[in-house]
Amino acid sequence: MKLKLVSTVAALAILAPAAAMAETIKIGLLAPQEGVFTEPGNDGIRGFQLALNKYNGEINGNKIEWVLGPTDATPDRAVREARRLIEQEGVDFILGPLSGSEGLALRDYAKTIPDKTIINTASGALETTYVDPAPNFFRFHPDGAQWGYGLGSYVVNEKGWKRVATVAADYSFGYTNFMGFAVDFCKAGGEIVERFWLPLGSGDFASIIAALPDDVDAIYLGVGGTDAVNFLNQYEQAGGDTNIIGGTIMVDQTVLTARGRAKEALVGTPSSGPQADDWDNPEWQAYVKDYQETFPDGFPSPSLFATNYYGATLATLMALEQIGGELDEDQANFHAALSSLEFDAPNGHIKLDENRQAIGSIFITEVVEGADGSLHNTFKAKVDNVDQKLGMSKEEFDAIGLPSRDTPDCAALNP
Repeated sequence: MKLKLVSTVAALAILAPAAAMAETIKIGLLAPQEGVFTEPGNDGIRGFQLALNKYNGEINGNKIEWVLGPTDATPDRAVREARRLIEQEGVDFILGPLSGSEGLALRDYAKTIPDKTIINTASGALETTYVDPAPNFFRFHPDGAQWGYGLGSYVVNEKGWKRVATVAADYSFGYTNFMGFAVDFCKAGGEIVERFWLPLGSGDFASIIAALPDDVDAIYLGVGGTDAVNFLNQYEQAGGDTNIIGGTIMVDQTVLTARGRAKEALVGTPSSGPQADDWDNPEWQAYVKDYQETFPDGFPSPSLFATNYYGATLATLMALEQIGGELDEDQANFHAALSSLEFDAPNGHIKLDENRQAIGSIFITEVVEGADGSLHNTFKAKVDNVDQKLGMSKEEFDAIGLPSRDTPDCAALNP
C-alpha cells in the first residue's frame, strides 16, 4: 500500500510539469472601429476569427486568447493602442494594422520592442517593409504598389484607354497603390493628364469633380471606405459619365455593397488587387463558402480586408504550430518560423523576401452586376510572383523614387 502511494505521488510529480507547460497565447488585434475604415476593420476581424476557427482556438494545447485594440486608422491612435496591448494587456504579439500610415508608425514602434512581434494584416504602404524595415515586422500580403501592378497595361491594351486623370487618397497607401498602377500604365504608353489628391474623410468633393478634365479616356479613382461611396454618389449627381478605373480599395465589397447611386458608376470598372470574387480556384471557393456560412451578416463575398487579416492570422498560427506554441523569451524562434514560411493562401501562393515582405499573386478584375443586382469583381487575369520591386532590379526600382504626389514621373518612364 505504501509502495502504491509513493508511486502515485511520483507519477503526479512527473505529470505536473507537463500539465503546467500548457500556457495561454495572447494576441493583440488592431482594427479600425471609428472613421472612414470602420467597415473594413469589422470585416478584417471576421477574417481573423475565420482563421482562428481552423485551429479551434489552440496551438499544441496552448489556449489562444485575443484582445482588440480599436483604432481610427490614424498612426498616433494605432501606436497608442499597440503600446496599451503590449504594456497593459500583456499580449505576446500584435496582428495589425489596416491602414497605410498606421503601418509605417507600427514599423517604427516595432523597433522599440525587439523581443515582441508585429504581423501586418492589411496596411499596404510600400515604405513599411522597403525602407529601413524592422526585423520583427512581417507582412504576408503584397503591398499597395504590387496590388496596382498589371492594371495599367490592361486598360491600355484591352480597353484602349491611354489618357487619364487620377484622383487618389492623399496619404501613404494612396501614393503606393497609385504608383503600382502608374508605373505599369506609363510603361505601356499611357499619359496621366492631371493628378488630384483627396485628404481622408474629406466629405465634399464638388470642387475636384468640377475640375476633372473632359478630354480623357478614363478617371483613375484611388479612394476607399466611405470616401469612395461619397465621391461616387456626388460624381453621379454631377452627371459624370467618364470611364472609371478603380484603385484596389475602390471596388472592394465594402464599397460595392454601399447604398446610393454609387453602383451605377462602378459597373464595368477594371481594377486590380489581391483577389477576384468569382475566381474558380477550389481553395478560394472553399474559403468564400466558409466566410458566408460563418458570417451570414457579412458581405456577399469576403472583402480584401477579411482576406488579408485571414492570411496574416493563418501564417501566424502556422508559425506557432512549427514551434509547438512555445515562444522563446526573445521570440527568436517565432521570428525564424515566420521568416521561413511559404504556403498557399486562398488567394494564391505566398512567400517572403529578405525584408519579410510577401511575394504573391495579383488579380485583374472588372465590376459586374449579378442577376440579383449585387456587384462583384469578376476574374480577368492573374499575375503570379509579383515582388515589391515590380519585376525590376533594385537599381531600376529605386531610380523611380518612393511613392508620393509627384512620383512616379510618367515622362521618365515613357520617354
